[in-house]
Amino acid sequence: VLRHEEFEEGCKASCNGPYDGKWSKTMVGYGPEDNHFVAELTYNYGIGEYRLGNDFLGITLVSSQAVSNAKKMGWPLKEVRTGIFEAEAPGGYKFYLEDKEQLKEDPVLKVTLGVSDLQKSVNYWSDLLGMKIYEKDEEKQRALLGYADNQCKLELKTVGGAVDHGTAFGRIAFSCAKEELPNIEALMKKENQKILTPLVSLDTPGKATVQVIILADPDGHEICFVGDEAFRDLSKVDPNGDRLLDDAMAADNSDKWFAAQKMKKASA
Repeated sequence: VLRHEEFEEGCKASCNGPYDGKWSKTMVGYGPEDNHFVAELTYNYGIGEYRLGNDFLGITLVSSQAVSNAKKMGWPLKEVRTGIFEAEAPGGYKFYLEDKEQLKEDPVLKVTLGVSDLQKSVNYWSDLLGMKIYEKDEEKQRALLGYADNQCKLELKTVGGAVDHGTAFGRIAFSCAKEELPNIEALMKKENQKILTPLVSLDTPGKATVQVIILADPDGHEICFVGDEAFRDLSKVDPNGDRLLDDAMAADNSDKWFAAQKMKKASA
């Protein structure tokens, strides 16, 4: 756990999806957000379950330790290719664990998103967003892109139809120099691309205010660009992160409250 934050009302950039009310976010990863891929786990206190779509196809990790941990805990593993195991997280998200020694820089190898038209998506991510194409396989209808050789990659994979985003509303985020944000916004306007949230400042209580712009690719995948300078301050590892998360979970009486009211938490 790198940091944990609680919010009393919905985010004006829909960070927790299109839901109002109390929510939290927990950043988890193998190292600081400055130089690692990290996952942002959002929790809406009033939502009981989400319907998954085919938009997010999984995260691939290189870590024999993760495979070993899963086996020790009796967590179900399915070998999908030699040395690569599929695990399903609570809620249904897929993780692919490569049974090799954990990479020292960052064990997160790639994040896979479903797309409806591979060429159209590759053009968007490479021509407009400036990603380098590392691999492209027309036969398997997949492509691998990234911003740097030593960073987590983005894999685009055709799903054979329309992309369904379900109700969980994830997004992928990148930091960049603050002065680049207006340029990104101007380019998207010029190219008639979808801007979900125009350049806006977001406050986190007691922490830095960050500037973000949120886009949507041809399949509606949400992409957030955040100003790097303020984000470096906001994203510092909090040594109390674990304790804050434990305290929040211990104090979460939402299940009891709904039960006392003879109500079920809403299904998103």
